[in-house]
Amino acid sequence: MTWIQVVVLAIVQGITEFLPISSSGHLVLVPSFFGWSDQGLAFDVAVHFGSLLAVCAYFRKDIVGLLAGALRVAQFRVDTPGARLALGIALGTLPAAAAGLAAAGWIEANLRSPSVIVFTLAGYAVLMIVADRYGRSDRNITDVTLGQAFFIGCAQALALIPGTSRSGVTITAARFLGIARQDAARFSFLLSVPVIFLASGYETLALVTSDAAVPWSELGLGVAVSAVVAYLSIEFFMRFVNRIGLLPFAVYRLLLAGVILYVLV
Repeated sequence: MTWIQVVVLAIVQGITEFLPISSSGHLVLVPSFFGWSDQGLAFDVAVHFGSLLAVCAYFRKDIVGLLAGALRVAQFRVDTPGARLALGIALGTLPAAAAGLAAAGWIEANLRSPSVIVFTLAGYAVLMIVADRYGRSDRNITDVTLGQAFFIGCAQALALIPGTSRSGVTITAARFLGIARQDAARFSFLLSVPVIFLASGYETLALVTSDAAVPWSELGLGVAVSAVVAYLSIEFFMRFVNRIGLLPFAVYRLLLAGVILYVLV
């Protein structure tokens, strides 16, 4: 990969990871549009790690609260909002972790294609419109039950398929449950932390134990650029999601699906 490719793809990842328009889909599509070779899962995980740094920095107070809550859960004391949220995040992480271990390799080999992305972009755009238009907004993040957290986690597992959007599908699921927009986004972003951490750790272990040469400088640059851009993307989304809703992102997904269908499929 050239440095230009690294920077462009890292910027794309940083912008799209926390907007509900699918970062993995864009990381497949951008090389297809420019005729670049696929950058591979290792680079995708590297720029996702940059996004992890961004979300931890932006929600640092929430992360500290979750860690304190996790300590109470470890003592079998689920008696505070922080402890209940930490347990909910843990339960919500299980489906994606299990699906990733079971199917990530098959998905990478068989579903990283524009034709799949057309379907997922458009299909989940429709669900996003319905959830945001007709979902209630009478619940906040502290109202999320353990069952609801697990349901949102099952939705997160679907994001292994390119074009789905992890944030998009989890925010949509939360909106169907009546969670207000900003709280749905906040829960979605916090739910991303353990999944991205586990995926990054697993892929890093695979890289350092393999005999293949690892382009650490490219991966490092990707991490740095995606972290900065992702932080700005989170700031934008959290500031404006209550005002603009999910409709603009759903429309973008539908338009992008149409462009892909016309140009690449």
